[in-house]
Amino acid sequence: MANTKISALTAATTPLAGTEVLPIVQSGSTVKVSVANLTAGRAVASAGGTFSDNFVQGTAAKGVNFTANTPAAGMTSQLLNWYEEGTWTPTIAFATNGNLAVTYSDQIGRYTRIGRQVTVSFWITTSSFTHTTASGVMRITGCPFNAANTYQNTAAVTVLQGVTKANYTCFGFYANAGSSDLTSSASGSGQGWDNITAANMPTGGTVYIACTLTYFV
Repeated sequence: MANTKISALTAATTPLAGTEVLPIVQSGSTVKVSVANLTAGRAVASAGGTFSDNFVQGTAAKGVNFTANTPAAGMTSQLLNWYEEGTWTPTIAFATNGNLAVTYSDQIGRYTRIGRQVTVSFWITTSSFTHTTASGVMRITGCPFNAANTYQNTAAVTVLQGVTKANYTCFGFYANAGSSDLTSSASGSGQGWDNITAANMPTGGTVYIACTLTYFV
């Protein structure tokens, strides 16, 4: 039988399973090797093409390496090793909840993580909101990832109903370092930065909060 290139063989209708055995000449002797072993432990290069299935990350913290690009002076990483999206459950809390009682008509959260950057959005509407012994800063709990232990986390402007804080007109949240909580914040013309507290949220009535923010893990 004449030698035939693999590319010249008749196309098979059944994909290879990886257990098929091929003859290979090694050190002058013909040995057998399975199809799966041909690339086991070896880097595979591609000049491009179209793929009909997903690339599957085989090892945690490994991903797509962009070191072929010339980085900016402040570069800390060129490895994209995480993508995730999903849902979470935002919950209103205070530093001390006391007898806080909340019934939610809307309690919806979404998130997307790309590398170390996490973007969360949430909207909350309460049908019942009461407290008389709660105290301290208002926060939202339940974010899908803890923020990094540094204050490199961004604040976000928030749509918020149910807060009474004289002379403060802008409200937001920021991610707590090392925590999955979002802490409330407030600012206003001529006013120093402050938090929203239980005292600023009268018992009863309807609370509505909608927010999108980005933080780093």
